[in-house]
Amino acid sequence: MEIKVLGTGCATCKALFAAVEQVVAEMGIDATVTKEEDLMKIMEYNVMTLPALVVDGKVVAKGKLSAADIKNLLSK
Repeated sequence: MEIKVLGTGCATCKALFAAVEQVVAEMGIDATVTKEEDLMKIMEYNVMTLPALVVDGKVVAKGKLSAADIKNLLSK
């Protein structure tokens, strides 16, 4: 599984990245978690709200997410 956190480096983006890493570790998911801060690459995903969460190339959520929200998204 490939997970990307799209964001420009704001506090909310950094918090989402940390939360995703924590949830992946807790759930024992075999995933690569990366952070995309390049605005041109972020625009390729056609999102206007940041941060955004991308799983296997598909945008699955936008905005602030709790750990419970992330667990729900990754368990699907």
